[in-house]
Amino acid sequence: MTNNVLGIIGGSGLYDLPGLTDTRWVAVDTPWGSPSDQLFRGRLGDAELVFLPRHGRGHRIPPSEVNYRANIAALKMQGVTDVLSLSAVGGLRADLPPGTFVVIDQFIDRTFARDKSFFGTGLVAHVSMAHPVCPRLGDHVQATLAARGVPHVRGGTYLAMEGPQFSTLAESQLYRGWNCSVIGMTNMPEAKLAREAELCYCSVAMVTDFDCWHPGHDAVTVDAIIRVLLANAEQARGVVARLAGTVAADAQGAGCGCRTALQHALITAPDARDPALVQRLRAVAGRVLGD
Repeated sequence: MTNNVLGIIGGSGLYDLPGLTDTRWVAVDTPWGSPSDQLFRGRLGDAELVFLPRHGRGHRIPPSEVNYRANIAALKMQGVTDVLSLSAVGGLRADLPPGTFVVIDQFIDRTFARDKSFFGTGLVAHVSMAHPVCPRLGDHVQATLAARGVPHVRGGTYLAMEGPQFSTLAESQLYRGWNCSVIGMTNMPEAKLAREAELCYCSVAMVTDFDCWHPGHDAVTVDAIIRVLLANAEQARGVVARLAGTVAADAQGAGCGCRTALQHALITAPDARDPALVQRLRAVAGRVLGD
């Protein structure tokens, strides 16, 4: 068995899996503060799983106030190597109706009120985000969705908006003109921070409704959206349960390029680095800074 550990970021009900054993809530304090909630650890067969409710249990925290740095750091500090990000989104394409799962491969980041890097003055780093998700993990996710018969599409661009308000009609039409597939509020800077922490990251966007560009948008009721949300959550639990063993057994994970993303990213000369920041960064970048 490998040392791969799957972390899941999403809703607070994802950890309700049949067969999950050795379960416990773990409080984690990070150099960037507290994550959205305690982390829920468990085992499914030989697979270790770590769950983090992105908005806290009961959905207490709005998108702009999520401590993304603490969330990613907490997962890293708990030994997570692979991150599955699950989030509800609006569809920007007619061929992505509610209930469709999109395995994202690109992002456009339109957020502006969030801390987007672990690094800063005293230690500067530039990681590549040309390909922001892990293709190896994406392959596993796609195979899992197909095996479970979940309606899905591999590949698509996620437009990350600040929120918490939904987009205007003009914005929605603009994003469609940019060939975006879905719109949401949470995957940035989450994906950027996962790359800086050298975690394999895959985003699965679960479409709940069409964004306001769609002529039938105004006819969508809250009840209808909730029904889709509940159905998506049930599908997501099944995906997690099936994916866990695949990730745990993947011998290729240790050689994945995501896990060496910082190898040539640090640009500040060693003798010019802020010792306090270096010490803080060991939680996520210990491999290149020395544990």
